[in-house]
Amino acid sequence: MPKLPQEFVDLCRSVTAKRPKTVIDHILQHGFITTEELKEKYGYNHPPRAVRDVREHGIPLETYRVTGADGRKIAAYRFGEVKTNRLRKLSGRTGLSRKIKEALVEKYGCRCFIYLEEIDERELQIDHRVPYEVGGDGAGGELNPDDFMLLSGSANRAKSWSCEHCENWSNLKDRTVCLTCYWAYPENHSHIAMRQIRRLDLVWQGEEIDIYEKLKAEAHSLDKEIPLFVKEIIESAVCRKRT
Repeated sequence: MPKLPQEFVDLCRSVTAKRPKTVIDHILQHGFITTEELKEKYGYNHPPRAVRDVREHGIPLETYRVTGADGRKIAAYRFGEVKTNRLRKLSGRTGLSRKIKEALVEKYGCRCFIYLEEIDERELQIDHRVPYEVGGDGAGGELNPDDFMLLSGSANRAKSWSCEHCENWSNLKDRTVCLTCYWAYPENHSHIAMRQIRRLDLVWQGEEIDIYEKLKAEAHSLDKEIPLFVKEIIESAVCRKRT
């Protein structure tokens, strides 16, 4: 691996999140990392997500092919070219991301934007509303709190899987498509990953749990699944209001 500018190494060292840090540290030590190593050595069953985390910190990675242990061609990743004039823009990005998270917590509280559940701030993960692979860092490449959302770990994984199986992710790369998707704005969406679906996630917490248990018991007495039972209650309420 060619000698890296110290400014770039400092940028790499500034990343503290476990998954991207694992990838970065391995490449700094060995020059590259393979999907095989990400799965078998580090236990990441979805290597592209780990690579995406690195790129979202502004660190370029390039993909190439190597031969795996079984003789098949597999993907490998190494640092891409970083021009000196771009390093200044990337430096301090991790600190800026922390400021964005703090701004979102201050504005919306410690809750997941998808499931609306309140969780500890340390467990909240910051994610682009529009996937980085589609929209980059937004207008002008500047980091803006409005372009990000706070997610629980489970919501982030669900979003990643859905986005990565979307036609817009793999081919179209149209930012406007993402802006009307559930995974970007669940409160005002017209599709989910380009599928004509509407979705509402409900969470009962604290004192609300008693209500959930009553709904669960009533659904069970009627031999119905809870989601269907709740949907029927909502539909009945809407119909009564119309009449």
